[in-house]
Amino acid sequence: MNKLNNIAKGISTVGLSLILVAMVMLNGYSLSDMNISDSVAITSDKEIKESNNSNITNTNIMNMSLSTESNREIAEAVSLRLEVYDGLTIEELSAKLDRSLGNAALSRKGYLIASYCLSKGVDPYIATAIMIHETGRGTSRMARECHNVAGQKGAPSCMGSYKGYPSIDDGIRGAIDNLYNNYYARGLNTVEKIGPRYAESSTWFSMINGYINSIRNK
Repeated sequence: MNKLNNIAKGISTVGLSLILVAMVMLNGYSLSDMNISDSVAITSDKEIKESNNSNITNTNIMNMSLSTESNREIAEAVSLRLEVYDGLTIEELSAKLDRSLGNAALSRKGYLIASYCLSKGVDPYIATAIMIHETGRGTSRMARECHNVAGQKGAPSCMGSYKGYPSIDDGIRGAIDNLYNNYYARGLNTVEKIGPRYAESSTWFSMINGYINSIRNK
């Protein structure tokens, strides 16, 4: 009986040893470095590390995807065309006005006229046409000496009853302010409506419309 018990114990010990060896081989550890409980703990740590690495990789991929999407949205926003008037960007509108303003007092004032007109709600073609007509494209003495670009009257006076301005930029803003305050704000927002109040000549509005067509087609 004792002999059978000893044989059973021996078989049990060999079986346990085989299990231990198998676990060691699977996890890459030596027998001297571990026992059975260590094997279980190490296996668990390995699984956790692999899980963490997987989570880090997934997070990196997600961040890269979000970054790519953000860059795409930024690129699309930059490429959007911001049209401000008549299908033109502010730069294109300014350049178009410049091509009609001549080389004298109004030269290269397209951006100022365009931006200030748009801020006041005044048609930049109408304002530019009036300035061209009233100053002979910036060559008149009134434009050069009084900086008056639209024929306004008032104080401080310059050349009789006409209004003088400190600079040509002030004169341009003053002309646009006059159009807004005395015409657009009162519902007079077309050349035909502005004409009877702005000028005594019955042909004034047709001349202004001619300038507008020229500006638009340049």
